Amino acid sequence: MVARLSPRNALAIARIVRVNHAGEFGAIRIYSAQIAVARRLYPDCVPMLSEMLGDEIEHCSLFRDAMPARNSRPCRVMRLWSLGGWLLGFLTALMGRRGIWACTAAVEAAVHRHLDDQLHFLSGKDDELHAVILSIREEELAHLHHAEAQLTNEEMLVRALRALISLCTHILIWLSTWGDSARMATALRQESVT
Repeated sequence: MVARLSPRNALAIARIVRVNHAGEFGAIRIYSAQIAVARRLYPDCVPMLSEMLGDEIEHCSLFRDAMPARNSRPCRVMRLWSLGGWLLGFLTALMGRRGIWACTAAVEAAVHRHLDDQLHFLSGKDDELHAVILSIREEELAHLHHAEAQLTNEEMLVRALRALISLCTHILIWLSTWGDSARMATALRQESVT
């Protein structure tokens, strides 16, 4: 980690770790609920969902371990992430295989955009966290690609479900970072224009 950080950058990094930890915890809850339903209704989905759950558990642990060095702590709205994640996983699994994969695709697409913003922000500021996020990003991208491969010929309901889940994910990320996620995305867009 780079020793000299402005207070604002140090706070943004603490928030990045916090929101990523919360997001991974929410993903654990989504996949756990989906697996509970899929075991009874769609057993063919369970192996991939279990693999994704294992990845999310590992990611959550990595972010939890990164907290102390960055003066971060778990998110204050963890119960919202927990309850919301479980409810989202349960309801989308009841919608069928397409509901499961639409949920995964929506969440992973939103997460992927935020991870890209975070990687850009962290470059030269926190090389250790940058490396962690870069390695996690590849697994999250694999989850996204798998889900999208299951959703060929998306009907309007699936597109609407994906849009709603993506919007909710962005709102939770914004709330959990106190707006830092939006500022990072704006800075990234401004730099790409200049």
